Amino acid sequence: MKSSAQRAFFFSMVFLTACAVLGGVMQGRVGAQSSQDESQLRDNLKSFTNVYAIVEQNYAEPIAGDKADEAIYDGAIPGMLRVLDPHSNFYDPKAYSKMREDQRGHYYGVGMTIQQQSGKTFVVYPFEGTPSFRAGIHPGDQISAVDGKTTDGLTSDQVAKMLKGPRGTHVTVETIREGQPKPLQFDLIRDEIPHPSVDLVYEIRPGVGYVHLTQFTETSGREVNDAVDSFSNLKGLVLDLRGNPGGLLSQAVDICDHLLTKGQEIVSQRGRGNQSQEYWATHGNSGKTFPIVVLVDRNTASAAEIVSGALQDHDRALIVGETTFGKGLVQTVFDLQNHSMALALTTYHYYTPSGRLIQRDYSGVSLYDYYYNRAGAMPSNATNREVKLTDDGRTVYGGGGITPDEKIEIPKSTKLEDEIYIKSAYMHFAPRFLAFKTVDKNFVVDDAVMKDFKEYLRNDRKINFTDEEFKQAEDYIKTSLKSEIFTIQFGQKTGLRVLRDWDPVLQKALSFMPEAEELEQKAHKVQLQKAQARNEAP
Repeated sequence: MKSSAQRAFFFSMVFLTACAVLGGVMQGRVGAQSSQDESQLRDNLKSFTNVYAIVEQNYAEPIAGDKADEAIYDGAIPGMLRVLDPHSNFYDPKAYSKMREDQRGHYYGVGMTIQQQSGKTFVVYPFEGTPSFRAGIHPGDQISAVDGKTTDGLTSDQVAKMLKGPRGTHVTVETIREGQPKPLQFDLIRDEIPHPSVDLVYEIRPGVGYVHLTQFTETSGREVNDAVDSFSNLKGLVLDLRGNPGGLLSQAVDICDHLLTKGQEIVSQRGRGNQSQEYWATHGNSGKTFPIVVLVDRNTASAAEIVSGALQDHDRALIVGETTFGKGLVQTVFDLQNHSMALALTTYHYYTPSGRLIQRDYSGVSLYDYYYNRAGAMPSNATNREVKLTDDGRTVYGGGGITPDEKIEIPKSTKLEDEIYIKSAYMHFAPRFLAFKTVDKNFVVDDAVMKDFKEYLRNDRKINFTDEEFKQAEDYIKTSLKSEIFTIQFGQKTGLRVLRDWDPVLQKALSFMPEAEELEQKAHKVQLQKAQARNEAP
C-alpha cells in the first residue's frame, strides 16, 4: 500500500511533466521558464501534497488501496488535464494496456467481441478465422464459465481477461445457447488475434469499391492500401470514415500518400513558438487515379479528419455526409512508471494543406457538451468562418471540423428502433430463430418472421409499440434481423454487408460518384498545368 506522501509525490511528477512540456523545459530547454514560474510551480505542488494528506487522514471513510488509486488516477490527474483541453489524458496501467492493444491491431486470445447484460456475458460475434469462430461459438451465446469458473456477476472486461493469454495455451469456454438442452463446452487454443481496422471491403457496384475503416491503428495504412489495390479496373471508391475516432497520425499520412500525387502536402502540425512539422506524399499514387467519395459524419475525428481534409484540399475526393467532429489537437504520449502508465498531452494543432485549423472551439464548454451535445460546433452558415481555397479554387471552411462538399441528412432513429437496440433484441432473437433450422443466402425476412419477432418483442423483451410504430421502422427491422441471422450463419462480414447494401446514407453517397469523377478530372488538369509551369520556368 502506498503512503499519502508516495501517492502525492507520484501525482506531483505527473503534474510536473505536464507543466514542463507546456512550459517548454523538456528536451534541453531548461531555463525557458522564469524563476517566478518555477516558484509558483513548487507552491502548487506543495499545496496539492498538503491537500491530499489532509484528505487521506481526515476523510469520513478510510482512503486506501483501490479507492486511493481512484482518487489520484480518476480524480486529481484527469481533473487537472480537463482544465487544459478536452483531449489531454492520463492512462492508468489498465487503460494504457488497452490503448496499446488497440494501436497494435492484434492481441492473444480466442477472438470474439463480448458484452455484459444484466450480470451475464454474451457473445456479440466471433471474429472470422479465429479459434472461437472455428470452434462454432455463435453470436448470442451466453458465456457461463471459463476454465470452470462461473462468469455470473463479472464485467465483460473481467471475462475478456480470462479469455486472453499466451499463444498456444488452452482455455475451456462453457456457453448456454438457445435451443440446446445443456451447456456447450469448447476447448479453445489461444492464438494471435488480428483486429483489423478495415472490417469490410467489397465491390458495392460494378467497378466501384467500398472500404470501411473503423480506426487508425499500426496496420491501417497497409490495410487500406491493400484493399484499394485488391480491386481490378477500379472506376470509383467509397471510403467510409463514419464513426472513425482517429488514431495514429502515421497511418493517416500513409493512406493519403497512396492516394495523392507525390509532393503534395498532407497535413502540418504547429506547436509552441516555431515548432512545426509538415507531412508530404513521398511516394504518391504513381498516376493511378479514380473518383473517390469519402463518407463522414459528426463522429469522424482526428486522423480521419486529416485524411478527409487532405483529399478535399487537393480536390482528390468529394467529401459527403455531415460536418466532422473537429478534433485537431495533437497529443504526444509520455511514458511513465517504466511504460506502465502514460500521459497524453496536447502539444500541437493540426492544419490541412490549405491552412485550415481542424479543431473546433471548446472554450467555456463542459466535457459532456463538447462530446455529446456538440456545443461549440461551428454552424455551416457562420459569417466568421475561416475560408480557404482548394487547389482548383473551391471554397472550403475551417475552424471546426471538415465541412462536406455535399451534405447528407442522417435519418434519425425512432423510439422503437432505439429500444430494440438497447435491449439487444436482434442478438437474442436470431439464435432462437436458428435453433432448429438453417438459412441460405436467398433468405428473406418475410411476414411470418416479422410476426414471430413482434411477439418476441412484446412477450420476451417487454417492449410495447403500436402497429404504426412497427410499420414505420419495418425496413430497418427487416434489415437488422437479416444481418444478425446472416452473422450467425455465415460470419460477421456477411452480416455487415447486409446492412451496407441497405444503408440509405451510403446509397445516397454513391449517387455523388459522377460529381467525384468530374472533381478528379479537374484535379488531374490542375496537376498537369502545375507540372507544365515547372518545366517552363527559367
